[in-house]
Amino acid sequence: MAQTARTMPERASSGGIKAEGLTKRFGDLTAVDSLDLHVKPGELFCFLGPNGAGKTTTIRMLIGTLVPTSGRVLLDGIDVYREPVKAKQIIGYVPDEPNVYEKLTALEFLCFIADVYKLDKARAKKRGLELLDMFELADRADQQMGGFSHGMKQKMVLAAALLHEPKILFLDEPTVGLDPKSARMFKDILRGLCDRGITVFMSTHILEIAERMADRVGIIQSGKLRAVGSVEELRTAARKSDQKLNGTQMTLEDLFLELTGGSEYEEVSRYLEG
Repeated sequence: MAQTARTMPERASSGGIKAEGLTKRFGDLTAVDSLDLHVKPGELFCFLGPNGAGKTTTIRMLIGTLVPTSGRVLLDGIDVYREPVKAKQIIGYVPDEPNVYEKLTALEFLCFIADVYKLDKARAKKRGLELLDMFELADRADQQMGGFSHGMKQKMVLAAALLHEPKILFLDEPTVGLDPKSARMFKDILRGLCDRGITVFMSTHILEIAERMADRVGIIQSGKLRAVGSVEELRTAARKSDQKLNGTQMTLEDLFLELTGGSEYEEVSRYLEG
């Protein structure tokens, strides 16, 4: 019988994010299959995969909102399922859809989040105003969020996730629906967070973001982790396994298609283009 997340034996832990044998089954479907992964402190890690590959299911298990069938998760050495409250105190989470309370003003929303984390009110308000300024929303602090654009709501959710100064930040497709300027701002902010020692785990299907931003990339397909490494490490491994490339430069898109079985879609695309 497989061991559950609550009965795994103790092992030596480390900082950052560590998944050990992480598996999730829904009936006969294995959404995530025996995932082992270590994301180092201060690393910007991009989790790549096509729709349905298991990205969101993995993130939900990593943050503790979905109990795995087996395996365990350590966040900064804290077992997510043995000490859920302690683990959640050190993480921030930005979902793919920015859910905000639209009747609240931007500042009221951040003050509400501060109450959830039991932060000092005066300090939280000061930090909230600093975050609004950083996201270029200071002039909207007293406006209800119902009138905010998708990009503005996304910034608010990220500001809320950063309010309690987490050690680890999880983002699920954070740049979807953002205009180019906002997307660039997101990238700059995430890079700055990592430079300060915060660990960032970001899922995306946008290859350019992973190629330009990530310290390392993990590629998941059908619930299995197919490859992990820096973009250059993955290119090197792919060139060694595919002699027909003859040492030519491989893009992350080439690698992604090769590892996720996407070559048939590439062929269909070429055919349709004539």
